[in-house]
Amino acid sequence: MFDSVLSASVLGVDAHKVYVEADVSNGLPCFHMVGYVSARVKEGQDRVRTALRNAGFIMPPKRVTINFAPANFRKEGSGFDLPVAAAVLLATGRIPPDSLKDVMVVGELGLNGQIRSVTGILPMVLMAKEAGCRRCIVPAGNQEEGRTVKDIEIVGLDNVSQLIVFCEQEKIPEQKKSSCTLREADYGDFSEIRGQETVKRAAVLAASGFHNLLMTGQPGSGKTMTARRIPGILPELTEEEAMEVMKIQSIAG
Repeated sequence: MFDSVLSASVLGVDAHKVYVEADVSNGLPCFHMVGYVSARVKEGQDRVRTALRNAGFIMPPKRVTINFAPANFRKEGSGFDLPVAAAVLLATGRIPPDSLKDVMVVGELGLNGQIRSVTGILPMVLMAKEAGCRRCIVPAGNQEEGRTVKDIEIVGLDNVSQLIVFCEQEKIPEQKKSSCTLREADYGDFSEIRGQETVKRAAVLAASGFHNLLMTGQPGSGKTMTARRIPGILPELTEEEAMEVMKIQSIAG
């Protein structure tokens, strides 16, 4: 049987769609991955096998082929473990067909079946929203980050067993409450800098014209103190600009 699950791979600061396809057929038992994948992605096959077994699902003694499409760019990271497991569960009929239609899945698996956090969730969720997905299944540790994107449902899961129950019964496990709070950033004020009029004027001109600024001088002359106060005289970020900054932070972990 054949089935596929939508996932994502981060290239630079953007996420790209990756379809994780699984084919389970008669033949010499093996677990084979194709589609221009890195060694880290291929290592996931042992994690997937063991995680599924510890979740109560025994892999059938058949030939399992996993394809990552499209194959024109390299797939990196450990976030493909969960979509690979989901594709195998679909292809073997363990979970209902179409239960993951228009759903993006991403997450790393532990050998005990736990779903671990990954980096780059924010750009992946943004990509899923643009692609018309109705829901994203992510590790529970990443759900707060995913929920910064509006108008798309984020489901955080702790283990593979919860994924199976969710697909069979549409039963969403209890979600962690958001602990994110807004706080006023303290950049300091230029009035706190005594002297250094030339440097302060250069910083103001650079900020107003969005120019680069290079400061040189002896340690303790005020370079860092001046630089830290530049964000305080810049306008507030728009929502689009804030998302760009958050995407970079998400990918950096």
